[in-house]
Parts: sequence; C-alpha cells; structure tokens
Amino acid sequence: MNTKRILMTIAMIFALSMSVSAQGWLGRLKDKAVDAAKNAVERNVERKADKEADEASDAVLNKKKGSNDDEIEYEDAEVADQGDDTPVDAKNQKSDFVRGSVILFEDDFSNEQMGEFPSKWDISDGSLEVASVNGKKYAHSNATGGSVFSPLMENMKSYLPDVFTLEWEEFMCKPGDIDQMNWHIYFYNGDDEIANIYKMFRPGSPDVYGNYSFRKGGGASGYVTGNLNWNDLQKCVKFGQWNHFAISFNKRAFKYYINGQRVINLPNVAAPSRFEFHVSDGYPYRGVGHVILAKGAADLYQRQTTDLSAVEKAIAETGKFVTNNILFETGKATLKPESMAEIQKVADYMKKNPTARFEVQGHTDNQGSDKINDPLSQQRAEAVVKALEGLGCDPFNMRAVGKGSHEPVADNATEAGRAKNRRVEFIKK
Repeated sequence: MNTKRILMTIAMIFALSMSVSAQGWLGRLKDKAVDAAKNAVERNVERKADKEADEASDAVLNKKKGSNDDEIEYEDAEVADQGDDTPVDAKNQKSDFVRGSVILFEDDFSNEQMGEFPSKWDISDGSLEVASVNGKKYAHSNATGGSVFSPLMENMKSYLPDVFTLEWEEFMCKPGDIDQMNWHIYFYNGDDEIANIYKMFRPGSPDVYGNYSFRKGGGASGYVTGNLNWNDLQKCVKFGQWNHFAISFNKRAFKYYINGQRVINLPNVAAPSRFEFHVSDGYPYRGVGHVILAKGAADLYQRQTTDLSAVEKAIAETGKFVTNNILFETGKATLKPESMAEIQKVADYMKKNPTARFEVQGHTDNQGSDKINDPLSQQRAEAVVKALEGLGCDPFNMRAVGKGSHEPVADNATEAGRAKNRRVEFIKK
C-alpha cells in the first residue's frame, strides 16, 4: 500500500515536471516563431524598399539618358523639366529682374468690355478687341493681316525714360490648338527703328525660337544681333498658360526675360523712345495681357550689395521694408519667378540679422470683394514666408498676415495707385 502510494507520488511529480518543461519549451518555441516572423517582415520591407530605390534610380538614369517622355509637362507645367528637384530660382542666377519704382502705364484689361477696342491703346495697323483666355482678359488681334499697336500716351513719339522696365503677358497654347504664331516687339527713336525682337511659337513641335537686332549705343556703328533657340527657351516657357515677359533697360544695357529667366543681355545699345507690339494675324491667342511700363530699373552693377543696403536702410529708418516687386499669378497665391530676386534680398537681410523677427503682410488693391481679397492676401503672405524659409530663413522669426485692401497707401481710383497698393510689407517686431 505504501509502495503504491510512493510510486503514484513519483509518477505525479514526474508528470508535473514534464508539464512545466513542456510549457517552457512551448514558450521558447513561440518566442522563436515570433522572432522568425519579425525577421521575415523586415526582410520583405527591405526587399520592397530596395526594389523601389532601384526603380527610382533607373528612372533617374533613363531621364539622364534623354527620355523624351519626361522632358516637358504640357498640363499645368511651371517650367520645362530641369533634371532635379532644385527650384529653378535657387540654382539659376539669371533671375534678376526688378520692376521700376514708378508706374507710367498699366493695363490689365479687367475693366474693359469683351469685344470692344481696349481704351488705353492706339493702333497703326489692323484691329484689336478685348478677349479672354483662362479667365484673363487681353488685347487680341482680330485682323487677318495682323495688328500693330502701342500704349496711348501723351507724347506718342517719346515716352520711354532712359531707365525703364516693361512687362506683358502672352498665352502659349498647348500642342494641337494652332499650328504656329509669330510676334515682334519693335523699338524706335522717334520714327527711326533701332531694335526688334522676333519670336516664333510652334505648339505642335513644340518649340519656340527667334532672333533679335539692336543698334549699338554710344555712337558706335552697326548692330548687335543674335538668335533665341529652343534649347534655352524650353527651360522657361510654360505651355497652356500665360507667360510673363519683361524688359529692363538702363541707359544703355538691355535685358529680356521670359518668366523671370534672362534670355537676352546686351551691354550697349541705343536708347529707345517708344515701342510697338506687332502680332502676326487674327487667330486665337494673338495678343498681349497685363502690360506694365515703369520708370527705374535695377542698377547696372553691384546689384546684390545695393539691394541689401536698400533693405537695411529702409528697416533702419522706418522699421519696415515695403516692396511692389513681389508678384503673383492673377487671383492666386502663386509667386511669379521674377519675384525671387526681391525675396532673395530680404532673405539676405534676415540671415544677416538672425534674431530679428518680422510680420510679413500681404496687401491687395480694391479690385474684387473683401471675401476674395482678405484670404488671398493671407495666402500670399504665407507663400512669401514659405519662399523665405526655402532660402534658409528661420520660420520662427516670421508671421504671415493678410491685410486685404483695408490699408491702402495710394488712390485705388487710378492704375498707378492700385499698383502701389498691391504690395508686401516686412515689418520688424
């Protein structure tokens, strides 16, 4: 009896120890299974990441080899592909356009009636009417043989100062809309033609090319000529959108820009006294939009030093820097490329004074309702802050504030006044 009890006790102890050992073994097996599963997931993730990296690398390699599919974006493209993600204005030092400080003439055609002759223009050949593309009004040539037109000024033979900037917009349609369109701008001294720029746009190819001819200045004889080729222009032309063109003339130096990128730079040409637009025919898109003629331009040399000292002087004397040279797409908070030169000099000041804090204010004119202008001015101020941050400025030191049209500094009843009211202010706090 006692022997049986002893044997049963021994059996129970053995069984219990086996159960405990089994639980420990199962636990260890479970841990190993979990570790194996984790390792498998990690290996899958690594393989997927490696595959995606390889595909991205192949895509970059194919693009560098000249894949035509990625060279130009026709829908909603800002600029032709640059080959990397660096902003155009951050790596291309040709974006130095600065609008003159005094507006002599401005017409965005917004107050003109559709189908009527634009009231601020004179014509010497053909015919003009106010039309609209993508919601923007412009002066459209509706004459089969083309049109020649110029701004209506008090002295039609001489209205360009010795230092001036000229800006206008043209719509570059998408492939398939039209076969081609050509365009000239001529410059005169009185009745004497002294310069012209010719441009041919073929959306079906697509390409843009042209040439220019300028009489030399300073009493020198002859002309300076050159070509505009597609390899250069494809870097700045935007398809299916309005494009910004600009000219800066300083006594003898002539510069020509497309969407903020300088494509002509001549050091010594004859000074013009007036200009004319020549549009080839009356098909769609022929014409110009939002024309601005201003007195003044950037200095010929030492631009960076002068620009920075101007910001420093304004802030030292008034506690703020006010500029009309930060430009946006009409009705949007999208910065135009030519704005980067102005933003850069503000960035230079901020980086030179890293503890200074600023309120960045966006202001509009009174065209449109407060319901539109108030949020638009806020979005534009935020866009400027974002651009400054991209140039290395500390976002902690900037606060974006939209003022709408509530704080005008000039008369909104005139074009010149509205131009002054459309501004950005950097107020030191």
